[in-house]
Amino acid sequence: MSAPELMRIVSRDSPMALAQVERVRAALAALHPGIITEVVPVKTTGDRWLGSLSQVEGKGAFTKEVDAALLAGAADLAVHCVKDIPGDRPLPVGTTFAAFLKRDDVRDALIHPGGLCLDELPAGTRIGTSSVRRIAQLAASHPHLECVPMRGNANRRMEKLAAGEADALLLALSGLERIGRTDTVTEVLPVDLMCPPIGAGVLALQCREGDADTIDAVSGLGDPATHRETLAERMLLHVLQGHCNSPIAGFASTDRRGELSLRASVFTPDGKTVLHAHEWAGPLTPETLGTSVAVALLRQGARELIDGIAH
Repeated sequence: MSAPELMRIVSRDSPMALAQVERVRAALAALHPGIITEVVPVKTTGDRWLGSLSQVEGKGAFTKEVDAALLAGAADLAVHCVKDIPGDRPLPVGTTFAAFLKRDDVRDALIHPGGLCLDELPAGTRIGTSSVRRIAQLAASHPHLECVPMRGNANRRMEKLAAGEADALLLALSGLERIGRTDTVTEVLPVDLMCPPIGAGVLALQCREGDADTIDAVSGLGDPATHRETLAERMLLHVLQGHCNSPIAGFASTDRRGELSLRASVFTPDGKTVLHAHEWAGPLTPETLGTSVAVALLRQGARELIDGIAH
């Protein structure tokens, strides 16, 4: 089976999303030197709407138009951030994941114009973020700080910071790396302080199920360890049925021996209740590990916490 001569790649049209596409194009060119790629940028509901995602379609607001282009045959391959793909429902019928690229850094980064670290910020400092995951964890660890709603791509958020709409920002380190703006980072937060979202740092390649040529061509870009980690995390989120307003954090990791583990947390929005679970896979499949960790959280009361949050 040979690689197609032309591959049309659909993605959100934000600077970060297009930078991610360029990474995929470069990797494809190295793997299949004869292939020609064409970018199909689309503007998603999530990029147009800067209010709460719960008022539109949750995380699906970042993927619906991309999925539609793929299913309509306007593109052959979609590039997504896994953290933006809803985990409480399956992929659109007729599509499948063909590969997960090697994972980037999962940590969050603090940006403060004065160079202060998180522990140095005075009471009342306004942190720009609309992430319920970050808000809950900051409420638990640094209750003297104030979170102010802020959405938009990373460049737009930094513009808002410069305009005085917040005193500091929390952004994904991997995203800042992709757009070449790590120069703005004041502090990289450890995962035991700010646990990442499901799918952090992972790019997914999505194809139509019946497009065997494209699936075969891009599958070689996948990273086996990242594949296992992502399957475990997404099964965790599926079992928990977390929505866009659910303060859920978690990440799977592979140690030097190749052993897979998954840690996860569920919070109340005010950070006053925090549930934790951490397990090793051992002989379990990644999906079974994700289910097991989710069940451990459900036994602690995660269902009541998640269902008690409007969305």
